[in-house]
This record gives sequence, structure tokens and C-alpha cells, in this order.
Amino acid sequence: MKLLVTGGAGYVGSVNAAHLVEAGHEVVVLDDLSTGHADAVPEGARFVEGELSEAAGPLLAEGFDGVLHFAARSLVGESVEKPELYWDNNVVRTFRLLEAMREHGTPRLVFSSTAAVYGEPEQVPIPEDAPTRPTNPYGASKLAIDTMITSYATAYGLAAVSLRYFNVAGAHGRFGERHAVETHLIPIVLQVAAGTRESVAIYGDDWDTPDGTCLRDYIHVDDLADAHLLALQKAEPGRHGIYNLGSGRGFSVLEVVEACRTVTGHPIPARVAPRRAGDPAVLIASSGRATTELGWNPTRTALETMVGDAWRFAQDRLPV
Repeated sequence: MKLLVTGGAGYVGSVNAAHLVEAGHEVVVLDDLSTGHADAVPEGARFVEGELSEAAGPLLAEGFDGVLHFAARSLVGESVEKPELYWDNNVVRTFRLLEAMREHGTPRLVFSSTAAVYGEPEQVPIPEDAPTRPTNPYGASKLAIDTMITSYATAYGLAAVSLRYFNVAGAHGRFGERHAVETHLIPIVLQVAAGTRESVAIYGDDWDTPDGTCLRDYIHVDDLADAHLLALQKAEPGRHGIYNLGSGRGFSVLEVVEACRTVTGHPIPARVAPRRAGDPAVLIASSGRATTELGWNPTRTALETMVGDAWRFAQDRLPV
């Protein structure tokens, strides 16, 4: 297939682009490099630097078999402080992408959605039919896009899949996580081991969990990429499939810190800080629908595997 990967110079986008190239697809990466990195575009992919709503139409006019859409702003705190960035960058620009796909007859779409659409869950593990009540503009923007995609599938026969990620971790060779503003737990903890951060904050140790710290569902970025390839194959015209992607189990903040200590051999000082408003105690995915309908089965679910791959990537980027 000839595939357009938007946001393909970012963390998840670059890993997926690498998997697509390795699977023999013709890949074009579109990224404005506002948060991505040109050297993260995999060898064998064509790179186009450009803004999504301006560049997608001319590119899609070449004729593509599908789009994998990762381009988005994704900082929860920023979305609360500057919601206009999320309605514009995420929702408005995705609308323009969908219109370009409709104009040029691009038949399939795989969209990078998020567990943030659920907000505070009523049940755990969280199924896809759980109430969607996002607690921030980031999650709300992704839910709006999911709704928009459903309407295009119904009205225009688009074959579409949304994949709602839980916590993505790990790395794929030279493709890994490197954000200017880091908000994800594993890379933050590894920054302590690398000497670029003094300690890691644990936001509350009195939650209703076995060790008092929050539980989160982590998924290896390579397992995530496997799901995207399966979604491309299984996407059906006129249907918008929505799937959670997670391991189905939770790891606590303390377990993550301890795994990082084990992998790195560093003591990694940790300090308890006050709870953060809006943090659920437990977020775990029910991914049975992805297993049943896509044939997806994550195989890299050990926490030490995810941490180990992330640490190797981080070490490769340390100054010599």
C-alpha cells in the first residue's frame, strides 16, 4: 500500500512508520517538526515537511491507499491553559484532512485516539462502550475527531479505525520517546537515572490501590504498531471501528520506579508529592475487542521489557 503517515516524525508516528517500511509499504511522512524530529523519519520513507491542513491535500492528490493520522498536540496541561491550540491543531486540521481524503478518494484511515476520552472511569478494565466524559480539552478534541470520523464513514464509505491508546512505552531501535516537555512517567524516571533530573515525584501514596500509588496500563510501542498494521488490513468501508489498546493489567507508580531501578542499576530517588487534581486511581484497558476483531495480541507486556528498551534508546542519546 501507499500510505501517508501524518506526524510521522514524532514518537509513536516514527515507530509506526518504521514498522510500515519494514512490512514493505510505500510510506510518505508528513510532519511540521513542531514537536517531531527529522532524524526520526525512517530510512526508506519519503519525508515532506509541512503543515497538515496545507500539505495533506496536494499530497493525497498523488493517490494513496490510506492515511495513518498521528499529528496532534497532546499535552493535557497545555490543553487546559490554551484550549484554542487543541481545537485548531487537532479538530479543525483533522476536518481538513478528512475533506482532502474525501476529495481525492483516499479509502482508509487509522486514527491515533486516546484513553483520555473516557475521563473518570465507572468501571475497570475500561471497555469501548464506557461513557466518554473527557476531563480536559485534549481528550475532548480526540473524542470530537472520533465523532467526526464516524460521520464520514457513514456518509462517504470511509474505512476507518480509531485506536485508543493507554500508556505507550518502550522504543523500536533508534526510534523512541524524546519530548521537549516530558510528561510521561517512564522517561521522567529514566531522566533521573541519566543524571538530567534529581528525583521523581510520586503524586500521592494514599490512593485506594495495593501500594497506595496510581495504577496505569502500559503498552509497548511495538505492540501498538502491530495493531496499526492489523487495523489497515481489517478496516471495512462504511464502518468506523473503535478499539482500546492496553495490556489489560496495571502497574503502579512504585512498580515503575522499581523496574527502572532494576534495569538501570541506579537508586533513583523518589519523593511523595500531593495528589494532582483529576488523576484517577486506576486506568486499565479492556482490549478484548481488538483481540477478537483485529486479531491483536500484545507480546511485549513485561514492564522490564518496556523500560529496558526505553533505557537503551535514552543511553544511545546521552553525550559521549
